[in-house]
Amino acid sequence: MNPHAPHPISINSLMSSIVRNRYLILQMTKREVIGRYKGSVLGVMWSFFNPLLLLMLYTFVFSVVFKARWGGDLTESKSQFAILLFVGMIVHTLFAETLNRAPSLILSNVSYVKKIVFPLEVLPVVALGTSLFHAFVSVVVLICAIFIVNGHLQWTIIFLPLIFLPLVILILGISWAIASLGVFLRDAAQPIGMLMTVLMFASPVFYPITALPEFIRPWLMLNPLTFVIEQARAVLIYGIVPDWTGVLIYCLVAVVFCWVGYAWFQKTRKGFANVL
Repeated sequence: MNPHAPHPISINSLMSSIVRNRYLILQMTKREVIGRYKGSVLGVMWSFFNPLLLLMLYTFVFSVVFKARWGGDLTESKSQFAILLFVGMIVHTLFAETLNRAPSLILSNVSYVKKIVFPLEVLPVVALGTSLFHAFVSVVVLICAIFIVNGHLQWTIIFLPLIFLPLVILILGISWAIASLGVFLRDAAQPIGMLMTVLMFASPVFYPITALPEFIRPWLMLNPLTFVIEQARAVLIYGIVPDWTGVLIYCLVAVVFCWVGYAWFQKTRKGFANVL
């Protein structure tokens, strides 16, 4: 690899880089997951307990303290409220966890920039892989909870990976752009952290989209999390087949964002060493 050669920005080079470095990505992801819990007594089991503890906390606050009901349904149990809430939490956490890390990905791996020729473009992929691991664990916990509460699972659950696919593609593209921005603008992490908090309440995490006035709903659909949260609830809880037209449109938009983010990262990476 010639460090002075122009870095490719095509979609083909994007896919080739991920495929070519797949073992490196897998090993680095595994190292990050294990390293996060290294030295703790329960180890990786904390990845199961953390979402459960948050679920219990949010459920207590919203359904017991504030006595909130999903869509005003008074016959709804606290367990059903918890399940609906947990779906939104998983989607938002996947999005927020990855993007909150993005600004510091290059800054925390300076040796990869200065000392060796390293495929820097895999760092956001590794961060996303780590978040996907925790999201997968949370989904397993959620599926177990649905089975315990309802006594059965909807057959439409098989479509859940397809619902998450466009979001994963979108997150990767945004991560590449923010990772590059974080090198040149050290304050980038601050507004992103605040934005993720705002996004949690601007998404239908704690409430159904039908709880909002009709004139606000189209604006809420511009939120990248809204469609995924609503469709995930549809296939997991209500047994409704996904909106395939919406999934396809989301995928196309996500691919464009992903390529733009990758291209920006590749175009600006030559300046990383000078800034660092």
